[in-house]
Amino acid sequence: MMKAIQFNEYGGPDVLHGVDVEAPHAGPGEVRIRVRAAGVNPSDWKRREGQYRAFEDVDFPAGLGVEGAGVVDEVGPGVTGVTIGDRVFGFGRNMMAEQAILTHWAKKPDTLSFEIAAGLPVVSDTATRALDQVGVAGGQTLLVSGAAGGVGTAIIQLARLRGIRVIGTARATKHDYLRGLGAVAIPYGEGLEERVRALMPDGVNAAIDVAGSGIIPELIRIVRDPARVLSVADFSAEEYGAKFSHGPPVDPARLLTAMAELCAAGSFTLHIDRTFPLDRAKEAQEVSQAGRVTGKLVVCVD
Repeated sequence: MMKAIQFNEYGGPDVLHGVDVEAPHAGPGEVRIRVRAAGVNPSDWKRREGQYRAFEDVDFPAGLGVEGAGVVDEVGPGVTGVTIGDRVFGFGRNMMAEQAILTHWAKKPDTLSFEIAAGLPVVSDTATRALDQVGVAGGQTLLVSGAAGGVGTAIIQLARLRGIRVIGTARATKHDYLRGLGAVAIPYGEGLEERVRALMPDGVNAAIDVAGSGIIPELIRIVRDPARVLSVADFSAEEYGAKFSHGPPVDPARLLTAMAELCAAGSFTLHIDRTFPLDRAKEAQEVSQAGRVTGKLVVCVD
């Protein structure tokens, strides 16, 4: 038996509860890990609330968590290149548990903590897909709205590696953090369009909305082309002619390996805002849902 976090109905954080359940077994092409850390994402609480019912079916009781890091303790049929005892990180299911299944993974560099490794997969995939889909190239300028969270952190760094200039919006207390990542930091809120124009009189080439705070119309006015505005969080983006980016990871094995290499080389980093033990996963979701996270939240499993 193992401890896991589950919910039996859609709702707020109170529907989450800890349970003792049988450990899952690795199927073909999968590995099971003894979880050391699991990333916390807005998609977790949105799934818990039922916001994804149009995209996916949830069978109750349902678990939480789609990314994590740990030590392999079971290898499924057909899996090669990994053995029991290997330290890995990647995409999986029901990661808020003592043991969980990874469907795509990479070896964890020794220099990378389990906490940081657990927080990498979703932000890396979301940021990479958003940059590819919004169509911004080296030498151009990208505006990122809500840039201080995990996805914003990843977008800034990956964009800078592509030679893209980045302007990021955040609260004033987070401006030094954004500058440290290589972005030009400006306040969000009223007057954003004027502040961007003052910085870039010729305009910006594209914009990505990370926060989902209803800012799409303003971003379209700033960019002057809805096709070059994309949101990873606002389901209504397409109603304005902008893009909404979602879906399963694209070539996850290659992505994870590339991110491991970038981290090992010191070319990419992920700030961990707070960590929580497994029995406080409910609190982690409450903090995530409240917003204002700098970098990433992670649940640690002893």
